[in-house]
Amino acid sequence: MDLNVKRIYDEPAVEDGTRILVDGLWPRGMKKEDAPMDLWLKEVAPSATIRNAFRDGSDWESFVEAYHNELDQNKAALNRIFEAAAKGPVTLLYAKKTPNTTTRWRCIAT
Repeated sequence: MDLNVKRIYDEPAVEDGTRILVDGLWPRGMKKEDAPMDLWLKEVAPSATIRNAFRDGSDWESFVEAYHNELDQNKAALNRIFEAAAKGPVTLLYAKKTPNTTTRWRCIAT
């Protein structure tokens, strides 16, 4: 499975394949009609509860465990990603303005 992670603000590339936004909130400063993506699956984004816990000081490992537990409860949404990946490369997009969290999200996507 060819699965990549990228900010939605970064330039699209041919090798991105199917581009899926996996953020719960719409990216700031971007019009929906101009968004370089194929699908928005906000239901696979971390819930506000675990996002806020991480922001408020929860460690990374706790965040990953809580997020994996949420994803285990949402197989239907994950299957949409796997179905797209069966046809070719998939790039999961997130809406962080600064690129410093790419490797963290890569841990969750794999």
